[in-house]
Amino acid sequence: MDKQRVKQRMLDLEQQHFEASREAYLEYVSSARLDRSEPIENDEQAQAELAGDLSEAFDQPVHAHADKIARLRRIDFGPKEMIEEGAIVKIMDRFFVIAVASDRFVCDGNELMGISAEAPLYKAVAGKAAGDACTFNGRDFVIESVI
Repeated sequence: MDKQRVKQRMLDLEQQHFEASREAYLEYVSSARLDRSEPIENDEQAQAELAGDLSEAFDQPVHAHADKIARLRRIDFGPKEMIEEGAIVKIMDRFFVIAVASDRFVCDGNELMGISAEAPLYKAVAGKAAGDACTFNGRDFVIESVI
C-alpha cells in the first residue's frame, strides 16, 4: 500500500470537508446580514444577533478541518515497525491510519479509516508491532500488520 497516496487521499478528503464547511459558514453569514438601506425592525435586529452567535457554531467545523489538514501535513508517513503516528495498522481485517479521525475511505482498493492519537483504540495499541496480542473493549486480537 502506498502510504503517500493514503496521506494525499486523506488531505484531499479533509480539503473537501473544509471547503464544504467554509461554504456553509459563508452562506449562513451572508444570509444573516441586515439590509442597512432600509429601516431595521427590532425583531430583525434580534434575529441578526442570534444569527451572529450561530455563525460562531458554523465557524468551528471550518477550524477543525483546517487543524486536521495542518496535522496531516506534519505527520511522517514513512515506513513504521511499531504503531505510532503515520502508521497504517491492520487489525481484525481492517486498516486504520494513525493520524487524524476520519470517516471510512477507499485508497488503492483498500478501505481505511483514520484515528487520532487520542483515540482509545490507539492508546490500546500504541508502541505494539505486527504479531503482538492486544485487548480492547474486552476483545482480544492480534495486530496483523504495521506499515
